[in-house]
Amino acid sequence: MGSQVQVTDELHDYMVAHGMPLDEIATELVTETQALGGVSEMLTTADQAALLTTLTRLVSARRAVEIGTFTGFSALAIARGLPADGQLICLDVSDEWTSIGRRYWERAGVAEKIELRIGDAHESAGQLDGEFDLAFVDADKPAYIEYFEHLVPRIRTNGLLLFDNTLAGGRVVGQHEQDPVDRKEFNAHIAKDDRVDVVMLGIGDGLTLVRKR
Repeated sequence: MGSQVQVTDELHDYMVAHGMPLDEIATELVTETQALGGVSEMLTTADQAALLTTLTRLVSARRAVEIGTFTGFSALAIARGLPADGQLICLDVSDEWTSIGRRYWERAGVAEKIELRIGDAHESAGQLDGEFDLAFVDADKPAYIEYFEHLVPRIRTNGLLLFDNTLAGGRVVGQHEQDPVDRKEFNAHIAKDDRVDVVMLGIGDGLTLVRKR
């Protein structure tokens, strides 16, 4: 078994620099989001954005759904991976934050692919219709199992579900004062589900790839 490489900040920067780069529009969106202060920690990382675009293309996704859009950075990445007639449905509760994303979607020429639905994502997820090729979830963590159960029946065979922040800063191992019980329960829940194959990646704060069998 090979040894695990420790990804330092310097090595992470190297990996990003030698992968799919952020263009001017995405870079400006990141900058504006970071200016929001502490809440910007919800921002998807640059390497994760590159992975989202690549995976969207790899599964030949034409119809995708995102739960938890924030300022639209991950939605921009997914939309860029969709074909010209592709569709991304975004579910979020905040008109304020997503309005930032709308401006950048327009600049990037992907706004026509994106349908933003503002409201309670718990209700919106249950009202999704039709079949999807890809789903990305980066929303309220205690509801991950609920979102998973809503989405699995709506994802096509060999379709992909992606869940962010599933390692909770490494606190999924052991007991902690602020114990991420929600992530621990979610990770255990999907690991034993025979409808899917699961791979956990140590990218960002943990990204779980779920393939619908």
